Parts: sequence; structure tokens; C-alpha cells
Amino acid sequence: MNGATHLLATDLDGTLVGDKAGLRELLDFYAEQPYEVGLIYITGRHLASARTLIHDEQLPIPKALITDVGTEIYMGSAFQKDEHWEARLMQDWMPAQVEEIAKGIAGIREQDLPVDSRRSYHVSDPQAVEQFRRLLQEREVPHKLIFSGGKDLDILPPQSGKGQALQYLLERYDIADAKLLVAGDSGNDLEMLTLGFPSVIVGNAQPELQQHGQHPLIYRANRHCAGGIYEAWTYFHAD
Repeated sequence: MNGATHLLATDLDGTLVGDKAGLRELLDFYAEQPYEVGLIYITGRHLASARTLIHDEQLPIPKALITDVGTEIYMGSAFQKDEHWEARLMQDWMPAQVEEIAKGIAGIREQDLPVDSRRSYHVSDPQAVEQFRRLLQEREVPHKLIFSGGKDLDILPPQSGKGQALQYLLERYDIADAKLLVAGDSGNDLEMLTLGFPSVIVGNAQPELQQHGQHPLIYRANRHCAGGIYEAWTYFHAD
């Protein structure tokens, strides 16, 4: 990561992945450039699921893999966990209290995950989200709440999230000045899309992103998935 001059920080499902022809076009374009584009994958999947997707879709191995909506970071081809990031998040994380509150809320169903760094739920009644938010605040449980796609609810440690994790990597490896493009398609990508770097909302994005306000550093692609990333890369980084 140190010394990287060009970086793509992208969500996986519905963003980098979802259009095989567009993905091939993007990767071929990167291969033709005189510079290397370092890849950072940022996903809601857990590690095993993300690695399966990388294998099945024949994706390049990234420089960094941020999983679990920004609560886990893995580095390099060996996917070595960033223990410093984990320790930082665990200081204010109260998963038992989150679980206790969730038990009394109808309209949500907990996802079975192999990690302790987040609690995630399938939502059948959107009103349950506001009830959850209110109870977490009333009981002073430190958290970050992210509701995306009208059905996915994540309760995270307060200092985590896709944007926070990406910012941490840029600062730790002193690469904030690299030519960067951030790409996403759903509500849990909003934090990283609004960090102030060139970003793209791909053409197939969820309504919560489509409705987000205009900004000169946020490009709204016409093409879907990786095709939209290609469109935005040539817009921001044509040189």
C-alpha cells in the first residue's frame, strides 16, 4: 500500500461485481495503463464470504479487504487481520447490550454471522429501525446504525463503518494524496462516498443513493456496476 499512486476503493456486490463484461473492460483498461491501480475492496460480506466471491468472480487479489461493513480489515494476499483497527473498535463496543435491545423489537431478524464486530438484521418492518435507534440512544449504547436497501440493518461499533475504515487505511499508509476513486451502490456506502474524494454512484444504485444530493466530487454513472466505475475513472482520472 505504501507509495500507491492510484487507488480504486470499491464495494463488491452490485458495484464491482454484477456485470461481467463491464468488469472485464475495467480490468483490461487498468492493465493497459502505465501506472498500477491498487485495489481496496469494501464490503458488507464477512471474510469467508468475500473470499469466495473473489474466487468465483476471478477478481484480482486486493491490497486491502475491508469486510463486515467496515468493522474488519485484512491486508495483502494472505488476508492478515489488522489487529490495531480491531482493538480500536472494541474499546466502545457493547454487543451484548445491542442483542438485549434487539430481543424486544418485532420486525427484525438477526443474521447469523461468524464475527463479533457487528450485529446485523433483516428488516421486515421499517418502523422497527426507528424503534431500535431510539432504544440504543435512550440506553446510551455506543453504536453506529446503518439501514440500507430497505431491508438490511447493521449496528456497528461507533468508530467503524466503510468510510472510517477507508480513511484509516489512507492515513496509516500515508496514501491520501493518491489518485483515488471510491465506488458504491447502496446506503452503507454513503459514508465512504462522501469523504471528499472523487466518487461514483453506479447506475444501478439503490434509491437511497440515487436520491442523495448532487456534489461535484460524486459522479453519477449511467452504466451499471464495473461499467460505471470505468465511466467515472475516465471522467476523474483521464490523464
